[in-house]
Amino acid sequence: MSSPTGPASGLPVRMPRPRQPGRHRRPEPLVAPEGAPALVLAVPGAPSAATRGLAEEVVSIARSELPGLDARIGYLDGDDSEFLTLRSVLARAAGERTARYEQAVAAGLDVKEPDGPVAVVVPLLAGPDNALIRRIRQSVMDSRVAAELTDALGPHPLLAEALHVRLSEAGLARADRARLFTVATAADGIILASVGGDEAVQAAGITGMLLAARLAVPVMAAALDQEGSISSVAEQLRSSGSQQLALAPYLVGPEIDPGLLAAAAEEAGCATAEALGAYPAIGKLALAKYTTALGIAPQQTQGAPVR
Repeated sequence: MSSPTGPASGLPVRMPRPRQPGRHRRPEPLVAPEGAPALVLAVPGAPSAATRGLAEEVVSIARSELPGLDARIGYLDGDDSEFLTLRSVLARAAGERTARYEQAVAAGLDVKEPDGPVAVVVPLLAGPDNALIRRIRQSVMDSRVAAELTDALGPHPLLAEALHVRLSEAGLARADRARLFTVATAADGIILASVGGDEAVQAAGITGMLLAARLAVPVMAAALDQEGSISSVAEQLRSSGSQQLALAPYLVGPEIDPGLLAAAAEEAGCATAEALGAYPAIGKLALAKYTTALGIAPQQTQGAPVR
């Protein structure tokens, strides 16, 4: 037992740790500013329960990184009943902001009329896909809501980390090349499968260089939506000495028909890893796009060190 003046029994009293001064002091946790625009995740592809689960996990990660964040999900091909369309989500966010202002005025509060964007729309895309981005932009315009549209999530070092993890989960790469063990099925050549044409392949290639540095094996990007692209890259890798290839989807998941991925892997004669899905980096990158658009303090989205 202890008293206000000190320990009664000679036992030490646990005191709160003083706040550390200087540059080693822990930063104050970042919270969403009051009245900040909503982060609206624009989800492409056919809506499904699996797609909804993935999107909800992504926004949950974003909320955990920025407490107080208003994060919502809008489906590019929604039905406005079970899956709200992007257009409807934006309109609802605008309506709610107006209602809050009117309620505050009615209550006699001295509040400023809201201005600026109602939302920041972040496409759930690992890389650029002009066709999908155009559709997302059109949905934003059709909503007649002031909203800012960001670029796709990549390229970024965190996506190279995510690809590495997905390959290791499939037994196609070592989790850590510094450890003295081998994986019998580890690939000696990686095909990064993207969608969105040549621009998407180029963007995937940037992340591919980072992945190659992590795995110490050649990595080449190819387009799932261009006939013969995957098999052509597979042939290039084999002609350069790689014999055990793996297909790594440079995709979050909803933007592509899973059957297309399986057919490409069969055509190239190689195993495939899972899509990136709700890997934590996806939520962090979505949040980084949001905070950058608003000029909020930058998020810590550095990739893990190469091992």
